[in-house]
Order: sequence, then C-alpha cells, then structure tokens
Amino acid sequence: MPVRTNRYSVPIRLIGKRVRVILHASHLVVYDQNVEVARHERLIAKGVVRLELDHYLEVLVRKPGAFPGSTALEQARSAGKFTPVHDAWWTQAMKIHGERDGTRALIEVLLLGRHMTHEHVVAGLAAALRAGALTADAVALEARKAAQAETEPAPDVRTLGQPPATVTSLHEWRLAHLPPDTRPLPSVSHYDQLLRRRRTSGSGHREGEAQ
Repeated sequence: MPVRTNRYSVPIRLIGKRVRVILHASHLVVYDQNVEVARHERLIAKGVVRLELDHYLEVLVRKPGAFPGSTALEQARSAGKFTPVHDAWWTQAMKIHGERDGTRALIEVLLLGRHMTHEHVVAGLAAALRAGALTADAVALEARKAAQAETEPAPDVRTLGQPPATVTSLHEWRLAHLPPDTRPLPSVSHYDQLLRRRRTSGSGHREGEAQ
C-alpha cells in the first residue's frame, strides 16, 4: 500500500482494495471501513517498504518455501518480533518434520499471535522446545498455561512455610461447628433392672427343667 513516498503492508485480503489511512507524527493507522487493520511506525526516509510478517501468514502457510528468505521475516527479526526462541524451535522442527513441514508448523505457531499475546507465544515456544514438543498444538497448550499462570492469584505470604491445610469432610465440618451439647448423659439404670429380671427368670427356668 503506497503512502506518500513509502509503502506499507496490509493484510493479504485487502490487497487491491481501498482503505483509509490516518497519519500521525510517529506512526500511521490503516482502517478497513471503521475497523483498524494495520498499524505501522511511520517511515522517515523515502522509497522504503515496511512489511508486517503477520499480514502474509495465510499465503506463507500454503507456500512455506517462500518463508525463509522473505523480507517480512527479515524485518520481524530486526524488530525483535521474531526472537531467537522462534529460531531455535524452528530449527528443531525442521530436523524432526523436514524443512517444508517444519516451516509450516512454525507459521501455524505465528498464527497463534492472532489471539494470544506475543509474550505468551514465546513462553509457549520455550516450554515446548524444552519438552521436545515440536507441533503448533503443543506450543498453543504451553502458551495457554503461561497465560493462566499470570491470572492465578499470588500465594498469601502469611501462609508460606506453613503445613498444607488438611481436607475435611462435610460431616466433620458440621460436627466441628455444632454448639456444645450441655445435656446430661442419659441414665441406663432402667436397662440394668431389666437385665437383672431376665437373669433371675432364666435361673428358675433352668432348675425346673432339671427336675
């Protein structure tokens, strides 16, 4: 997309279509109707091209052979968006799956950035690399774990170093929270009288049988 004397990339689906561009002092924003579709640092020099790797992923996943030497990849590396962790995972993926399928797996990982943060994807790549898991699904799983870890509440410092709480059944909990029973213990004297009567009656019956 030409803007003044330079060119900027837009998502592949918008190539050849009319878009709206708003120029700012340090950057420019591209809109498709009222939806922001691209944001670039504004170029100062003339005749320069700024490419966003994400804009070409749909094409590259079908043609992974064009990925390694692409200008978009080179610029992503220079901008720090394609990190050494990406490169390390990609290298191992190509060893396991072959150059074409390993590169396609990496592009599928990059597509995760459409709905995950860059930091979580990088964390997922690092964890998957340590585990030897060289698929996009494995990276997605590890990235979700990293995102979940950030949302979990921090441990209470007051409980650090204390033994873990024991699990109590609902019945035990109810018993523990009942008010104290102040009633006197029941008397068993009536049962004692009945037992004495049964013993006396039984003795007489045995004597009658002996006669």
